[in-house]
Formats: sequence, C-alpha cells, structure tokens
Amino acid sequence: MSNLDPAPEAITLTPGVVRAVDVIEARKAAIGDGTEVRRLLPQRTLRTVGAWCFLDHYGPDEVSRGPGMQVPPHPHIGLQTASWLFQGLVLHRDSLGSRQLIRPGELNLMTAGGGIAHSEESAAGRPSVLHGLQLWIALPEPERHGEPRFTHHADLPVVHEGGASVTVAVGEYRGERSPAEVFSPLAGLEVAVPGGDDLVLPVREDFEYGVVAVDGSAVVAGALIAPGLLAHLPTGRSEIRLSPASGSRLARFFVVGGVPFGERLLMWWNFVARSGDEIARAREDWVAGRFGKVYGYPGDPLAAPPLPDVPLKPRLRVAGALTAARSAPRIFTDAGPARWLRGSWARDWRSRDDG
Repeated sequence: MSNLDPAPEAITLTPGVVRAVDVIEARKAAIGDGTEVRRLLPQRTLRTVGAWCFLDHYGPDEVSRGPGMQVPPHPHIGLQTASWLFQGLVLHRDSLGSRQLIRPGELNLMTAGGGIAHSEESAAGRPSVLHGLQLWIALPEPERHGEPRFTHHADLPVVHEGGASVTVAVGEYRGERSPAEVFSPLAGLEVAVPGGDDLVLPVREDFEYGVVAVDGSAVVAGALIAPGLLAHLPTGRSEIRLSPASGSRLARFFVVGGVPFGERLLMWWNFVARSGDEIARAREDWVAGRFGKVYGYPGDPLAAPPLPDVPLKPRLRVAGALTAARSAPRIFTDAGPARWLRGSWARDWRSRDDG
C-alpha cells in the first residue's frame, strides 16, 4: 500500500518513553482510487510501536461494484510490508515476479531491503466486502540493505482459549510461533473474543504494544477504544486485558508489539531511510526505472512526487500543548500542524525524551 501525497515531506522517527496508556485517534487518508483508510501510525504523538512504523485500517468497504482497491506499482526501501485481511480478497504483484492472492487469516510479507516495487488490487471474483490492515515494519541495520524478497503464509498457528482465539501472524504466543521472518523482536496477533467476555493476553514486559479494535468498542487495559482508535501500552506490562462490549457476538482486535526501536528513522513517501540523501537516491532510482517492473497491473505506476525545496531534515519546535497533557510526557518538536493529502503526512517532525 502506498502514500499518494503529491508533495510529501519528511518524517523523522525516534523512540520515546510513555508511561501511561494512550488512546490515539486515526487520521483519515485516501489510497489508490479513493479507498478511505484510518491511519493509526505514524502519528505526531506516536511514531512507532516497536519496529512497526505504519498502520492503515481500511473497511469494511463495499467493493462488488467498480474497481475496488487499486494501488498502482510503487517503490519501497528499508521496510517490510505486512498485509492482513479480515474480509475480502486482494491480489499482490511485485518486481520479483510474485503474483499472490491473500485471503483472511493469511499473511503477505514483502521485504524491500535495498529496493522493491509492488501493486495491490481487488481481485476478480472477490467477495463484496473488503476489510483489512496494511502495516510497515522498519528494517534495522544491516537488513535494510539486503536483497528483496516476498513470502506468503497461508497456514498460521491459532491458539484457542475458551471461546476466544489468537492467530499468530508475527512472532510468538503461548509457545506457537509464526513462520514469518522478521528482523526485530515483534508480535502481530489477530484476537477474536466473544462479546461480553474478557481475555487476558500474557505479554512481554520489554515490549510496547498497540491494540486496534477491528469491529466495535472495547475496553483495553482500562481504556475505551473503537475502530479508528489505537490503545498504546508502554513497556513494563505482563498482561493486557481485552474486554469487548457485551452487545457484540464476536469482537476482533489486532495487537502489534515490539521492543522499542532504537534506530532513528526518516520516512518520506514510501521510503524508510536514515538520511535525506538515501531518500533522494531512492526517488531517482524509481524515476529512472531501476526498481524493476511490476508486470500485469492494469495501469501506470505511481509517479514520484517532487522532493521538497529544502533538505529533508527535522524542523524543531516544542509542542508544549502536547507535553502539558501528559503525566509523564515526551517533548515533541514539530514543523507545524500535519496536513493529510492523498494518504500521506505533509509535515516533518521528530520527538525526544523529556529528561
């Protein structure tokens, strides 16, 4: 999935320390031919969760008429894309020659390494509803310079606990491990809980976590969330209690987690890098056709937006209103309010720990 902003600016991501449960509200964005998404990461107040650096929640959308989701070929560097469906059918193509359908409960994991291009589209013969997540994982040194690759995982472990179930998309849960290869300590879990029941997830104390409500409202570790909201839980917890609303038949969540990512990241358009020079080179490679061709997509690739006139680097300004609202605050410095244009950030920003 791609950022389609015609004039994106840089995002600088640095880890911070938050000591209370935060509820983060998504920003609405558009991808492809206008599919609306709820962008939960990155946010001005929450950059990453572990190495998870991008999280879009889309649907449920009616796609039986019209083209459905159409995301033209576009490039990536420095990250892994993780595609996850709750409903629907999506076709992935990439510059390695991969052509793979993904269905609910399956994982498409694409490792960009030094560079890859791909497209995503609603497949022919698809169900009428599309609902899912698109996530990015920042690659650490030296894996971000490695060879690109793509894997599809159709047989993921599922742990049953009473009426609840936990599908292990990434990482490990109660001794069951996903076959997906990632390069940082991470967790990615789809959790289904009968309405009115509680489920207590045992979690790693050295992980921070983000919990997305897929279907309806629920209380997560004492915080009320619903679709379009993410509960962020800092390190130091040994369990997370999920309490769906009693009126729902079955409530679903997606839980991401990881050790706080220790490397500073710079994100622009569809690139995750460490410097503005890297991003400029990646853009030049895309314009010159050096990422490789995605065959079979019925349309033109995305054009690279122009780089900003100033070097890609943070513009510092303390956002005091944010820090005043926190009992154990981080200080955020920001170039100004974020604009959302065609699904992308349009301001650069950074964060640092308070003290």
